[in-house]
Amino acid sequence: MSDEFIQRIRGVIANSQRIPLEKVSIDSTFQELGIDSMDAVNILFGLESEFDINIPDEDTKDIRTVRQMAEGVEKLVAAKATDSAPSSGAAPAQ
Repeated sequence: MSDEFIQRIRGVIANSQRIPLEKVSIDSTFQELGIDSMDAVNILFGLESEFDINIPDEDTKDIRTVRQMAEGVEKLVAAKATDSAPSSGAAPAQ
């Protein structure tokens, strides 16, 4: 996971919760940050917008830390990149 990617995740969380960025670390738990289930929904909307992804509800049930959230978003971003990559099976130009 790149530093830029982690910074973007931390930024979304800090902005949606109106807490200082320096309080949000990759190892923070939601409990430490005072994030409840309703707050988590707002964060998820922010992440979906930031990364142009769709986060399925079932993928969010066991997320309790910033790291877990970042890992889940990273997988969805990678899957989206794979899905939107042009197919290599195109016929050669003549």
